[in-house]
Amino acid sequence: MYKYLSIAVLLLGASMGVSAVAQDNPDSPDSGTITRVGTTAAQFLKLGVGARAISLGGAYVAEASDMSAVYWNPAGFARLRGSHVQLSNTRYLADINYNFAAFGTSIDRVGSMGLALLMVDSGDMPVRTEMQPEGTGEQFNVVSFALQVTYARDLSDQFSIGGSLKFIQERVWHSKASSVAFDVGTLFTTPFKGLRLGASMSNLGPKLRMDGRDILFSEDPSPNTEGTAEIINAQYRMDSFSMPLIFRVGLAWDAVDTGTHRVLITTDAAHPNDNAEYVNAGVEYSFRDLVAFRGGYRNLFEPDTEQGLTAGGSLIVRINRDLAAQFDYAYADFGRLTQTHWFTFNLSF
Repeated sequence: MYKYLSIAVLLLGASMGVSAVAQDNPDSPDSGTITRVGTTAAQFLKLGVGARAISLGGAYVAEASDMSAVYWNPAGFARLRGSHVQLSNTRYLADINYNFAAFGTSIDRVGSMGLALLMVDSGDMPVRTEMQPEGTGEQFNVVSFALQVTYARDLSDQFSIGGSLKFIQERVWHSKASSVAFDVGTLFTTPFKGLRLGASMSNLGPKLRMDGRDILFSEDPSPNTEGTAEIINAQYRMDSFSMPLIFRVGLAWDAVDTGTHRVLITTDAAHPNDNAEYVNAGVEYSFRDLVAFRGGYRNLFEPDTEQGLTAGGSLIVRINRDLAAQFDYAYADFGRLTQTHWFTFNLSF
């Protein structure tokens, strides 16, 4: 047991070291007194997935017991048995369509393997210019997605590890930026009854830079001078932006577990590379693993946050011994930005 605990501590330390290097880089906008907010690309990777996790305030790194584990903590995926499907939809802020789909299965003596797709779509919007503020008649949209493969394995009854490799792309009209990133996580069941410790590091990868025909233009470099080239083909110089690296560590505790009644308490601390640290917390009551009610709070101690209260519940329908369907709902308050509603369907077989 102590061997696996030592491995967990080493992985946690390595993750913290990577996060610290990202902050201490003197060439980074994180240094000095410059705020880190808005300094990374692929912000959709920070939204979270799964109605259960959202209703628990996003405090899910040590619980991670459904297919959304591939997002929060890949190590939790190792503890799922059989095959699982998860489909999730959210009408996010500003009518952005946000979807998540995942499939995973466990293989004896090999581990658990899964495939997941996360996608956001702004829908069609009118193209506006300085000279035509009401629109040019053209339409554009913004589509971002992450396609990932995940592998996780139990090293013992107490200790699990997992990792994901994902391909990430952001597209705005005719321009796009693509990259790859890695996630890694650990999950440890402590000697204390019902207490679990989890940690994960997400979105470790190279920077993203937009490229495409939208940044191309033709210009006369010297409109007031004769005898020079009238038109020069050129393009805007685009900056590169880092991934939204996030380090999470958390606890999950079964405060009550009688078989009929279960009370789960979870808490996470998160350290992003583009904002201040914050804390999430949640509580869940479930009855006979048939119905559950949840509440939580997100982004505690983060300056100027609009996120806060979350709530939700679930209904589990057991079709037979090996087949079960679960329907989850979550409400998340965004203050002056109103609220979002999350819907998730899970199938286990």
